[in-house]
Amino acid sequence: MRLVFMGTPSIATPVLGRLAAEHEVAAVYTQPDAAAGRGREAAVSAVKQEAVRLGLEIVQPAGFKSRETVELLKGLKPEAVLVVAYGRILPPEVLEIPPLGCINVHFSLLPRHRGASPVAGAILAGDVFTGISIMLMDRGMDTGPVLAEYQLPIFDWDTARSLGLRLSEVAPGAVIEVLRLWKNGSIKPVPQDSSQATYSGMITKNAGFVDWNESAESIWRKARAYHPWPGIHTVWKGKVLKLIEVKPLQITGAGLPGRVIELAGNQAARIGVITGKGVLAVSTLQLEGRKAVSSAEFYRGQRDITGSVLPN
Repeated sequence: MRLVFMGTPSIATPVLGRLAAEHEVAAVYTQPDAAAGRGREAAVSAVKQEAVRLGLEIVQPAGFKSRETVELLKGLKPEAVLVVAYGRILPPEVLEIPPLGCINVHFSLLPRHRGASPVAGAILAGDVFTGISIMLMDRGMDTGPVLAEYQLPIFDWDTARSLGLRLSEVAPGAVIEVLRLWKNGSIKPVPQDSSQATYSGMITKNAGFVDWNESAESIWRKARAYHPWPGIHTVWKGKVLKLIEVKPLQITGAGLPGRVIELAGNQAARIGVITGKGVLAVSTLQLEGRKAVSSAEFYRGQRDITGSVLPN
């Protein structure tokens, strides 16, 4: 099958690699290189790096508003356009180009967690399961009919990174199977029930600032959902204090939310923080300008942290 692939982050690269091995990939579309880091050097997307390794043609349009950009895609004559975390909504004139449609691989069980951050969204919501939805794209955001879904469990130790990795390992085989069945007419698209839809928007750096009025369970989910970026953090003595490893405890903390307490006898965490509901044990943390350390080591040098109240 002749395909065009569209994607940007590393989570999309396993699908690209499998497609290139089993189908004809006419071109790879990915986001334009962006300035990053202190030197403001051009950052190349993971998908672009993979496309270079595979020797595939690369296209990096700023959008699809120009007639030239749309005509270029038409000229590639794809039977289908396969999209994985491309980061851009495709306009109607693009959706109409391939005879088999534009097919999106979305990392949630639609209609749950439509939007930009479905992996983090599933962890934040405390879902027991998530998965992959392979769907036909329409004019909405993740609203098109579903061709197939594949379910995976979410474990207590899962972070956005680990869960995204497991989903990306399942996606290539799922895509190959769906493309075969879709082309030979063995799949009937199933409309989504939009009344059951939830949304997971873009994650910002400020999302990681801890509100201690929330429950310990909720803060723990954020720590997992926002790993590796932006993580969760608070402020201690005017410096950013990153909370790297945390876990809710099955104890009730009596006191003001944000108050730091010593956890006597806890093998994993020396300090905890009272929250709006429960206590959050902190195992590993990092003060701005210093390396990450265990809370026991941190406590030895900063004993005055106990009894203090961290800001909301």
